[in-house]
Amino acid sequence: MSLPRLKQKYIDEIRPALIKQFTYGSPMQVPKLEKIVLNVGMGDGHANPKALESALETLGAITGQKAVKTKARISIAGFKLREGMNIGCMVTLRGDRMYEFLDRLINIALPRVRDFKGVNPKGFDGQGNYNMSVKEQIIFPEIQFDKINKIHGINISFITNSGVDDEVYSMFQLFGMPYRAK
Repeated sequence: MSLPRLKQKYIDEIRPALIKQFTYGSPMQVPKLEKIVLNVGMGDGHANPKALESALETLGAITGQKAVKTKARISIAGFKLREGMNIGCMVTLRGDRMYEFLDRLINIALPRVRDFKGVNPKGFDGQGNYNMSVKEQIIFPEIQFDKINKIHGINISFITNSGVDDEVYSMFQLFGMPYRAK
């Protein structure tokens, strides 16, 4: 079985380019993508279980992995929310599936966004992780538009082993992430 295209690109091109750019003393210092977390928050998930099931199926289709429901950790009376109620779903991708998802996101899904000008380069958290959102799940080719009851957004978090945003920014640029001009 062959390696995913972006993983092979990371090994052959990106890692050596980052070593040259940032002059690391050890190859272990090179930033590396550890996991990608996809999260769908459905505020009305407890009141509308069908929409939550639809979101679970959508995440499963996009990632090829079963999604899990997320539950409220605290009660908030203003939102009529009790601790333990289902409020969303999430999937954590690692390994080959993570690289395959990143490849589909960069090369297929993001170019399908209407009026796309690039992803926000300010989505870094100061710890070397990057967060972004897509407003509609229908940009992914795995989703059949006629079977969607409700359009919802997806939060995507890219977790790396680096603590420096500039290094991770360069890594994603080499992967082909279409950043908006700063």
